[in-house]
Formats: sequence, structure tokens, C-alpha cells
Amino acid sequence: MTELANNLGTEKISKLLIKQAVPASIGILVMSLNMIVDTIFVGRWIGVLAIAAITVVLPIVFLISSIGMGIGIGGSSIISRALGANKPGKAFRTFGNQISMTLGLSIFFVLIGIFMCNSLLELFGANGEILLPATEYFHVVLYGVPFLAFAMMGNPVIRAEGKPKYAMYAMILPAISNILLDILFIKVMNMGMYGAGLATSISYAVCGLFIFGFFLSKKSELIINLKHFALDFNIVKEIVQLGGVTIIRQGTISLLIIILNYTLFKYGGEISIAIYGIINRVMMFALFPVLGVTQGFLPIAGFNYGANDAKRVKETIKTAIIYGTSVATIIFLFIVTFPETVSSIFTKDPDLIAKTPHALWIAFLATPVITTQLIGSAYFQAAGKALPALILTLLKQGIFLIPLVYIMPKFFGIDGVWYSFPIADVLATLITYIYLRREMKLHLQ
Repeated sequence: MTELANNLGTEKISKLLIKQAVPASIGILVMSLNMIVDTIFVGRWIGVLAIAAITVVLPIVFLISSIGMGIGIGGSSIISRALGANKPGKAFRTFGNQISMTLGLSIFFVLIGIFMCNSLLELFGANGEILLPATEYFHVVLYGVPFLAFAMMGNPVIRAEGKPKYAMYAMILPAISNILLDILFIKVMNMGMYGAGLATSISYAVCGLFIFGFFLSKKSELIINLKHFALDFNIVKEIVQLGGVTIIRQGTISLLIIILNYTLFKYGGEISIAIYGIINRVMMFALFPVLGVTQGFLPIAGFNYGANDAKRVKETIKTAIIYGTSVATIIFLFIVTFPETVSSIFTKDPDLIAKTPHALWIAFLATPVITTQLIGSAYFQAAGKALPALILTLLKQGIFLIPLVYIMPKFFGIDGVWYSFPIADVLATLITYIYLRREMKLHLQ
């Protein structure tokens, strides 16, 4: 672990953060481009209902696969701190437990998804004409979910090892394969929603198999070993406590999607769900550098927290917030200046092109302040402090956005939904800033 210690424990924070954040940002960028291109393809080659169908299905898929993400982030926090404290044995045991938990739980929930397909889709807002294409897409995508869950588990572990470039490759490969397969299955072979789902499912398998191959290779210090698969109660408990933050957050996002889809359908019909689908894709794409900074921040903060180097942890927090806020402000200025241009990329439908820019402009109003909220909640997760991490993670989607999405349209119609996003961002950021400032004064001196 010498190279890792030399890097995460001694290298200049600004240089280290760039080294960690740039590959993460590129990976998120390519993955986001994949989501955008996927939406463009189905929107232009299949239709508006196809965008709405994918908007309904993907939250269910990500809810199931978030089990892997939660286990990955919770376990990687343990691994980072164990490596920082020079305890490689605990890191190895944690990794083995992560694999057992991810594969067992993801397969179990996929089976539930198969048997409860229609009920789940209707619960998540597959109303009216959306249900048929959503069902066709969901049936195929489900089979790729265990691969996606394994990939989501493995990616933060690779970063915890100090190998951000390989984590980036793991995100780029499925994105490229999905785009190529979309063209083949949708455009060339005219397979419609089934083809879109098949392309997505195969791309998940590409990602999962690449990460599996990485851990089997000599590039990884956390080589897969069957003797570490036996569950250790204390490790499982810590993974659940920390990873539960991510799983609960994704569950909250899924609840938000249910309420959003019903509210959007009630006040604006299928086209409003399609508008949100476009906004969601733009958010994923536009915020890739900010999310990259957050991903790059986690292993640095976790390692130095485990090494009891409060000064470097504090410097990492401040540097990450400065970098992320600067980038978020540039993104904000671009989106609010060219909302029509951004919206017209996704569809040829005149009604959708006419209504999306206004909603997009409103939804991005609070973009410059979001980095503080992301880094604040990420710090507590990296430090192994599950309760504050959970509270801060739930602030935007759960505590503020869900009530706002339910209440605001009663007074402001469909615009009330769009204004809920910046209001929730501002409120969540204020509380996170107060919480993080207090933590730095009390425990990072």
C-alpha cells in the first residue's frame, strides 16, 4: 500500500484532487453523454412516449442497483480508512463481504422486479399510454441489473485503492457500447423499445465484467479471494450503516420520482414527464465536473481521516468546495443563457421544444450553490459518520423537495414543480453549510 499512502497521505491536496476528480469527471461525462444520446435516439427514432417510458423505468432500475452503490460507497469508506490506518487485512475482508452482499441482494430484488413488473411500473407513474413501452423496456433492462449493481459496488472501491483511471474506464466502456448498440438495435434493426432495453442491458454487462476483470488482475491490490466472502457481522454492520445512506437516498429519490411523475401527469400530462426526462438528463450531463470533484474528494478525505490528519482533511474540504463551486457557476451561466439550444438537442417535437426551455431555466437557478451540499454530505460518509451523512443526504430530495413538489403546484401549477428544485437546493445548502462549519470547528482542529 506504499504508493497509495505516498499519494493520498502526502501529495499536495490541489494536485491530488485534480488527479482524482478529472478521471471521475470524464467517466461521469461519458456516462451522462450515454444517457443523453440514449434519450435523443429514443426521442427521435421512437417518439415522445419513449422518453417518458425511460424516465419512469430508470429510477426503478437504479433503485435496485443502488444496493450495489450503497455497499460500494459504504465499503470503500471502510477500505479508505483501513488503508490510511495501515490495516490491509480489514480492507480485504471488507471487499469480500461487499461482493457477497451485492450479488445476493441484487439478484433477489431483480426476481421481485420480474414478478411485480406491472405493479412497480404503475407505482412509479407509468400512466396512460406510457405503460406499454415502459413494460417492454423494463423487461429487458432488468436482466442487466446484477451486472450494474456489481459495477456500482466496484467503482468506488477502485477509487478507494487510488486507481481513478480504471474507475473512469469502467464508466466509459459501457457508455460507448450502449451508443453503438442503440444505433444497431433501434436505427438499423428497428427493434424499438426492446432494442433500447437490450442495448442498455448489454452495456451494464460490459461494465460489470470489466470491473470483475480488474479485480482478478494484478492491477488491483484487493484481489478477489473466496475466503473473504464469508460475512463478518461487524463489517456488514458498518457497511450497512454507511451504505444505507446511499440506499436510503436512492429510495428517497425513487419516492420523489413517484410523486413527481404523478404530479407532472396531473398538471401537464405525458409531455411534462418527457420534459422532466430531458431536464434530468441535462442535469446529469451538465453537473459532471461537480460530481467528479465529489467522487474525487471521497478517497482523499477518507484516507486522511483514517490517518488522523485533520489538517489535510480540512484542506481537502475547502479545496473541493472552491473547485466545485467555480465549475457549477460556469455551468449555470451556460444553461440559463442557452436553454432553447440545449432543449432542441433532444427532440423534434414542436410542443416539447416550446415548453422545455422555460422549465430547464428554472430548475437550474440554484446550481452555483450545490457543491457545498454535495461535499458536506460526502465528508461525513467518508469519515464514517453515518447519521449526519444520512441527514444531510436526505435534505434536498427527502426533507425539502418531496413536500415542495406536492404543495407548490397547488398554487403555481406546473411551474410550481420546476421552482421546487432551486428552492430545495438553497435550503439544503444552507443547513449543510452550518453543519459542516460546526464539524470543522469541533473535530478538525
